[in-house]
Amino acid sequence: MTSITIGTAVPDFEASSTGDKTIKLSELQGRFVLLYFYPKDSTPGCTLEGQSFRDHIEKFAALNTIILGISRDTLRSHENFKCKQAFPFDLLSDENEALCELFDVIKMKNMYGKQVRGIERSTFLINPDGILVKEWRKVKVKGHTEEILNYLSNGS
Repeated sequence: MTSITIGTAVPDFEASSTGDKTIKLSELQGRFVLLYFYPKDSTPGCTLEGQSFRDHIEKFAALNTIILGISRDTLRSHENFKCKQAFPFDLLSDENEALCELFDVIKMKNMYGKQVRGIERSTFLINPDGILVKEWRKVKVKGHTEEILNYLSNGS
């Protein structure tokens, strides 16, 4: 599977989700879909990122945008994380890394002096017609949600 680029249609995909659901991209057409990839449930940066999306959920809803978080964690881990943080959006489990590969977010990272494969914090915006219109890579959590909201309000 090759990764996608801005301006191209995102291939339809299915992924297991919190709430005992299966999310299918084609069923979300007609709305903007914000996919945010994060390294690991319940870690400081990932928690802050999710909390920021949670705290701005009404603004995203007003802009016809749904949010989906994605990591390689299990659904059980996702359910605990979502419940503990009261996230009003679903988390998708990508244990087989199919979505990570599609969006090319698995990178070699340094962790405690060792090279490890991990998710590079990245966000992707898919328009209501299923076209990838914007990507943010190597995301820094602070100010990221506001940058996305600004883009949705002015750039789409």
